Amino acid sequence: MRSIDGFWAQRLQNVLARPLFTPFVNGLKELLGKQSQEASAAGRMAIKTFFVRVAGAALAFLSQILLARWMGAHEYGIFSLAWTWVVVLGVMACGGFSTSVSRFIPQYRQSKDWGHLRGFLTTSKLVAVLLASVLSLVGIVAILAVPGLVASYYVEPMAIILLAIPLFAFGAVQDGIARSHDWTMLAMQPTYIWRPLAILTLLALLTLFGEPATAKTAVIAAVLATGLIAALQYRQVKKRLKPEVPKAPRRMQLKTWILVSMPMLLVEGFMQLITSADTIMVSFWHPPEDVAVYFAASKTLALVHFVYFAVRAASAHRFSGFVHSGDTDGLAAYIRQASQWTFWPSLAGGCGLLLITPFLLALFGPEFEDGYVLVAILMIGVLARASVGPADALLSMSGYQQRSALIYGTTFCLNILLNIILIPWLGLMGAALATSLAITFEAAFLSISVYQRFKVHTFILPILLNRPGKA
Repeated sequence: MRSIDGFWAQRLQNVLARPLFTPFVNGLKELLGKQSQEASAAGRMAIKTFFVRVAGAALAFLSQILLARWMGAHEYGIFSLAWTWVVVLGVMACGGFSTSVSRFIPQYRQSKDWGHLRGFLTTSKLVAVLLASVLSLVGIVAILAVPGLVASYYVEPMAIILLAIPLFAFGAVQDGIARSHDWTMLAMQPTYIWRPLAILTLLALLTLFGEPATAKTAVIAAVLATGLIAALQYRQVKKRLKPEVPKAPRRMQLKTWILVSMPMLLVEGFMQLITSADTIMVSFWHPPEDVAVYFAASKTLALVHFVYFAVRAASAHRFSGFVHSGDTDGLAAYIRQASQWTFWPSLAGGCGLLLITPFLLALFGPEFEDGYVLVAILMIGVLARASVGPADALLSMSGYQQRSALIYGTTFCLNILLNIILIPWLGLMGAALATSLAITFEAAFLSISVYQRFKVHTFILPILLNRPGKA
């Protein structure tokens, strides 16, 4: 039976073999041919990740359109806020292990320390599930036991959707394990392809059996889909790991793992909060219909923002490999390359997206068309983050995760403060402006921190103005 990676890799090769893509493929071959073997492998992974994220972003966008049309703006706004909380809390519930896998797995594989590798693989999933279960239980009890904590129309959907947090966290750690072994499709497809399709399919089945198309029905579908996909991914990862990791007694370095993972938790948690806090805070001052419009605008931005996350996902464990092998020249070259891989596609995609945004928002419904200005404002932050490449991943993978966590924590506080000031004053535009300003601050200080520690520019402008040897 052909593996999932093999099937989709062959499909991708068939598409790229068409004459239309010949100049693009030849350019990539020339680019990657000039890099080291490690950088070439990273480039290939970035390209595969890029295409999966393209498909995933398109599918996620289409699914949101269908959900908005299916449920209407009010119910869609409730579901959007509930799922946003799952994503935020699910990332935090991983305890940083969904990121630290990209540091420890390459380290243990390079040193052939199979005992610690097996111990880490088991511990990372166990910690994520335990933390997520506690967080889920506390959240459900708080929502049901504290009257007025959330608006009445949010109570039941929120209490149900929180059941998905342990399943989400378990899947996130598995994503990291697969990514650290260069199993790109197995790392990306469950989250960006399988789960959105499963949510739509299960919602359709529930409505077919007589359930109304409401936020409550949608969150039930989301919980079931998250659990199903996490189970399927676990089976595939376990099968792939068996020949890769020789049998050995499990060895533990729990204190080390936690000390490294916790700052990464702060980085991932604050990063997700920076991305999602605006949607959550809009709900404090505005009804679900406005939350729906803002969420639709942010999902439209995902059609461009995925470039940054694709390169970041492909680069994290590569940075770790360069650092642990002591290849400073290779690291410097790859840093510059990763920044360019991030910025230029983001810029091109952003310009194209602004041209078609009115049409895209109209697909959600007539009440969503006012979101165009939100997309334009949020685009500033997306391009600011893209202009410095995956600088945060470099800091985390090279032992400077505390510095990265500090930057993200400061950015998050700034974002909250700006939202509190600007949302009551400017409404939804205030939330978009607050987020873009905060992300611009984040990008600037990440770039400065990388230069201070590695004497290499990640900001795209100095890269263009200086030859690689002088960066």
